[in-house]
Amino acid sequence: MNLIAKHAKMAVVIAVLCGATSGSLSAMTAIPAMGIGFLRLTIALPFFLIPALASEEKRSQLKAIRRRDLGLCVLSGVFLFGHFFSWFSAVKLTNVASAAVLASLHPLVVLLVTVFIMKKKVSWKSVLAILVALCGGAIIMGFDLNTLAGGHLAGNILGFLAGMFMGLYFSVGDAARKTVNGDIYVLLVFSACWVCFAGGVMASGTPILGYTFQDYLYVVLMAFICQIGSHAVFNMCIGHVNSLYVSTIESGDPVFSILVAVICLGQIPALYEIVGCIIVVGALLYYNYQESREETV
Repeated sequence: MNLIAKHAKMAVVIAVLCGATSGSLSAMTAIPAMGIGFLRLTIALPFFLIPALASEEKRSQLKAIRRRDLGLCVLSGVFLFGHFFSWFSAVKLTNVASAAVLASLHPLVVLLVTVFIMKKKVSWKSVLAILVALCGGAIIMGFDLNTLAGGHLAGNILGFLAGMFMGLYFSVGDAARKTVNGDIYVLLVFSACWVCFAGGVMASGTPILGYTFQDYLYVVLMAFICQIGSHAVFNMCIGHVNSLYVSTIESGDPVFSILVAVICLGQIPALYEIVGCIIVVGALLYYNYQESREETV
């Protein structure tokens, strides 16, 4: 934990690079979104569950966790489920570039939580930056000609929802991590998320068997690179850096996601996607700069 605390900001950057592979890997497997989430968490969860159960100290921490903290962890896991399902579905219905840029709008939720729930003042420059970022997202949704014909509309909406769920996930996680240790938090959040996916698989009748070796390989890669290398690291860092930092640094994800999609899927972004990406990422970076200045005043 001391190592995470010391290098938390760098760890967040590494987590972004790992997470950037998620869109392409999800698009390349034939497994449905609900199945991806269930299998990915089934593979990753034991790496957090077994050490916790094997340690008397961790078992004591689990038993001693307050009901409020447990509720926050579970709620965070539910929001993570919403993010995952929306994201996995989005990249199968639209290209990775559009989905990644729209999902990067999650600081909007963090801003709303900061203002209306935490009752903190936010500068007009920060608000303006978020509005500009939303305009960038609108460019992607509005200028996609296939959207007008019903082609990518569902994927774009799901990409936006993935961002909104991620914002809620970060905001709740920030509150929970103030009193819950990182490894315990990760275990509880991932467990709650897995329960949601297990219920979703059963309710929807989503098959999890019968796919090709390559399909399962992509899910295994997602479990280690994205679930452990990205989301677990994010959760461990929350508490050592604030959710605003994590959320806005993660806004660089679209750039790396687009590059991975070009290499792995041959998806060349259209001009409006490039313009939208530049506007969104630029606005969110400016937002992070403004919020950093506010914190130092």
